[in-house]
Formats: sequence, structure tokens, C-alpha cells
Amino acid sequence: MPSEKVCKTIHQYNREPVSAADMQKLLEIARDYKKVKNYVYTRFGGIASLSKLYPGYTVQNEMTSSGLRETFGMPSVYFYLAIFDALGDIKCQWTRTKTKILKLLNQKEGFSEDDKHYLRFLLKVNNAFEAVLNQKTVKLPKTLQKQYENVSAQVNTDRLNRYLCRQVRKYHMKLHTESTDGFAIAERAYRYADHGIYISIKEKRKRVFVPLTDNNQYKSQLYVKLFPEKHNIEIKVPIKVTVHDHRDYQNHVGVALGVYTMLTTDAGKHYGEELGRYQIEYADWIREQTARYNRNRNENPGRKKYYAKKRRLEEKLHSYINQELNCFLREEKPQVIYIVKLPKPCAGGVNKKINHSVAQWQRGYIRKRILQKCQEQAVELVEVLGKDISNECSECGHIGKKERGKFVCLKCGYQEEEKVNTARNVKKRGQGDGVLNPKGYF
Repeated sequence: MPSEKVCKTIHQYNREPVSAADMQKLLEIARDYKKVKNYVYTRFGGIASLSKLYPGYTVQNEMTSSGLRETFGMPSVYFYLAIFDALGDIKCQWTRTKTKILKLLNQKEGFSEDDKHYLRFLLKVNNAFEAVLNQKTVKLPKTLQKQYENVSAQVNTDRLNRYLCRQVRKYHMKLHTESTDGFAIAERAYRYADHGIYISIKEKRKRVFVPLTDNNQYKSQLYVKLFPEKHNIEIKVPIKVTVHDHRDYQNHVGVALGVYTMLTTDAGKHYGEELGRYQIEYADWIREQTARYNRNRNENPGRKKYYAKKRRLEEKLHSYINQELNCFLREEKPQVIYIVKLPKPCAGGVNKKINHSVAQWQRGYIRKRILQKCQEQAVELVEVLGKDISNECSECGHIGKKERGKFVCLKCGYQEEEKVNTARNVKKRGQGDGVLNPKGYF
């Protein structure tokens, strides 16, 4: 059987500064790329074009006949990638709109369960959703049509359809971009050779050569990000990497995430104990720089140095996170990792400094990297319910209290480090009935 593979993004960089003339040629492609995307956003981002978004060939054909490519003098390899790039953004925007409406619907008190069931059906079935928004008769495949008739027979469809249309008008926004810092590039628009890459430009049979820091060559769709001020480019390459199957990875490990110590296991081991120091350094610097900038906003010459140092601090922090995650996997050798579902960000407390430090917590990045590394190493990642998980005693299950990083059970007298107790509860719930994602990945 072929080995399982997962997608990973790697980066390539120019070895020498890109000349001003060559950078302008690349920027010209990026500017046209932006114009095509904005045209697609404007023309196909509304409700009238919902039926054209899947699979998207109708949009492609209409864009071909529009004459826009000839107007810009844009190579087809960039023109059609810009179209499908924009279509992907539009689909994501519709997903965000539906998610927002669904969230409001769940909180709506004036609707019965039948009303909510009908609206959820419309939000889930694209053809029904499009028909209602465009005031058309809902026509679905036979099985779905029967389901629609069953749910619609119990409710006032006119009232609910008007509600759905109002919510879409209120929350759905057409996209627009001013970004000219990059573009996607298809395989036939570039060629690796001479320790670099040749990139097609708008002039026929002409390419810009950029020497690279490595000699790796790829055959896939790339994304070229431009940094004209520094005369640099960055190439993002999606590649498929083989999943490593470690036969000695047999352990089941419960972990608790923290702001100051990144990971604590149910056995009491700690990984990323310096995370708090890195994050406080990062948060304090941002807070200081923001205050300084706001005091002299009118006379400030710019923030170029600020963004450069911010990027360096983020890279330093992310490098530390990845090193500690690699160490965790090597030492724990997990077959299954149990992790708690993280709560959504909540309102801050009275201490602004602590609020700012917590706001800079890289929990989203940590979660993303854990997931990626588990997929690459064939480790199962199980998410568990987090309600009261840090307040519950891992020995007897009763609610205890936390004092200065220690957990104390008032019933059985069990005492343990707070995070270790939490990690033990995570493992117990993961091996019991607290699993949120039985399929193993979230």
C-alpha cells in the first residue's frame, strides 16, 4: 500500500537582491492579479452569483468572454489563477456569513425548534439557500426535496425566508483587496535552472531570473510574495510529505496547555517552560512601542523598524515553540495525545498588563503546530470537553480548589500541581466519555 502523505508548506528565498527593474515586472503582475480578484469579487460576490460558485467553470467562462485578460495583457497562467483564488475567498466569505447567521439563530428566542430546523436546513443545503435568497422556487434532488417539504410544512416559510434575507443583507460583505504583494504561479509559468528560478512576466517569451538560496526544485502551484522595499521575494511551496509511522510510539498522553509553561503531561513532565518569558518579552515590547507610537503619531516617520523587530520576535517565539514540541514527541513517544478544547477569548480583567500578555498568547499557533506535527508523525490527536476540567479532582472526581499553582481536593485530600491534575483529567476524559472528536483529529 502507498504511504500516507500530508501537506506541508516550505519556503524558498532569493540569494541576491532582485533588481529594481525585475521587481517592477513582478509588481506589475501582482497589481493585475489584484485587479482581476477585485473584478471577480464585485461581479460574483453577491447572491445572484451563488449558483455559479460551484464548481466555478461558469465564472471562468464568463471571465474569458469578458475581454479583461486582453485589456490587461495578462498571461493566462496568472489570469485564471487570480479568478479561482478570488472564488475561493468568496466561498470562504459565504461560509463566514452562514456561520454568523447560524450562531445568531441558536441564540434567537422568538423561534420555535421547527423554525430553527428549517433555517438550519437552508443554511446547510446550498441550492435551497440560493433559491430562497433569489426568491425562486426551491427545487432539489428527490431525496432532499422530500426532506425540504417535510421541514417547510411545519413553519411559516415566508416569514423565515424574509428573516434569512435580512440577515444576509446585514452580515454578508463583498470582498475587496488592496494587496499587491504577491501572486500565485502555475507550474508552466516558471522553470528551475541555474541555481534559481525563471518566472514568466507579461512580455511574451520573457522571464525574470531570481537566484535562490537552495537548489531544490518543485512541480506544483507556488505563491510568490514580494518585498519590494528590500528587493526580496519569498516563494511558498506546498509539498506532500510522507507520514512517519513510529512503531515505538505506544503511549497515551494527556496534556494541559498553559500561558507560562506550554505543555504539562499527566505524568508531571513540562515542555516549553520558557514560553512565559518569551511571551512577556514580546507583549511588553509591543505595549511599549504602541504607547510610544500613539504619543508621537503625527510626527512619527513610519513603522518599518517596528515591523522588522516584531517579525524577529515572533520568529524567535515560534522557533522555541517548535523545538519544544519536537522534544515532547521524541521523549513522550505518544500513540495518542489527549488535549482539552480551548475556550474562546473572553473579556479581560482589571490588570491591563496581564490582559495584554494573555492576548499575545500563541495558543492558536501552538494548536496548529501540534496538529501538523501529529499528522506528520502518525500520532492520533483527541480533543476532549473542557468544562470544569481544572477544578475537578483527578482522583475522586469532586470539585476542589486551586491555590498558588496547587490543586487541593477538599473531599479526598489529594494534592497535586494544578496543571498536572488538569492533564490527568484530560486523559481520563479522553479515555472515557468526554471525547469531542471521535475521528481523532480536530
